[in-house]
Amino acid sequence: MKSIEWLGDALRILNQSKLPAEIVYRDAVSYESVAEAIENMEVRGAPAIGAAVAYGFVLGALEYQGDLDGLPAFMERVQARLAETRPTAVNLFWALRRMEDRLRECWDMDDIEDVRKVLIEEAGRIAEDDRRMNRLIGEQGKEIIPEKANILTHCNAGALATVEYGTALGVIRAAHEAGKKIHVYADETRPLLQGARLTALELIEENISVTLIADNMAGYLMQQGKVDLVIVGADRIAANGDTANKIGTYSVAVLAHAHGIPFYVAAPTSTIDLKVATGQEIPIEERPAKEMRECFGVPVAPEGVQVYNPAFDVTPAKYITGIITEKGIVSAPYSVNLLKLMVRS
Repeated sequence: MKSIEWLGDALRILNQSKLPAEIVYRDAVSYESVAEAIENMEVRGAPAIGAAVAYGFVLGALEYQGDLDGLPAFMERVQARLAETRPTAVNLFWALRRMEDRLRECWDMDDIEDVRKVLIEEAGRIAEDDRRMNRLIGEQGKEIIPEKANILTHCNAGALATVEYGTALGVIRAAHEAGKKIHVYADETRPLLQGARLTALELIEENISVTLIADNMAGYLMQQGKVDLVIVGADRIAANGDTANKIGTYSVAVLAHAHGIPFYVAAPTSTIDLKVATGQEIPIEERPAKEMRECFGVPVAPEGVQVYNPAFDVTPAKYITGIITEKGIVSAPYSVNLLKLMVRS
């Protein structure tokens, strides 16, 4: 199952909100359809969102009916709509900047079809870069996995959260492919159960041993000595190493620290945002109250109860053992080493 696939004139999106019960696809033929799919979490995961908005940008250019003179103003509206979908995942803004920069390079062209072709090629490069980076993250990260290991992960940072292969699950997958004896504990990840619905599904399909646990069981497993290390993904990494990831990640990091268990973040360098000094500056998306009051249409709380539903939390860098990227594994001091990593050729 691919999270997204470019069809030439449409973006096929796997509706992850339906998994594992149903396999349903949306063929997005407009940038608005891509925006809706991102907002509804049909496509989710920072790298996958980045690739999706790149193709959403392309669809905007394909929709445009005027001459070249009016294209810049139209594409500004397209970009603004796509940018407002998910504020935390920095890959979204990274991909839009790449598409905007590529469009600026086309202003000396005379044919709008040539411009569209250039944009399609750039979106394809963004998707291919994600595939390549994920494979390299797996290769880098597998070296820190013992020959026999029990790994805890939170949310879904696998192939479904990327264009292909995965970040945190990419490390686990690479270690498994190398013959290491891996067992994974997957947190269910309330309220939308990405760990239960998506991570468990991916690992079962890869024949990787997995046990599903409730979010509030992680500390007990660590107390019992059943967790050797933790690997999670990321939606934005600040210049000092503070990392935003799915809500509940911070709790897992604190528990791991208390039990002396290594805690790793796996993410491409496109997720590192050097413009953000600390995690306090990372915007945290708040999701609809309905996601807490209901579980896939079934009421689980009184209709009138107040709800606080942040989609992400921030793990301070002091709890992170290392950040696994396609360029290598970064350790503290992150303010120094992340900058070195980003300027490395």
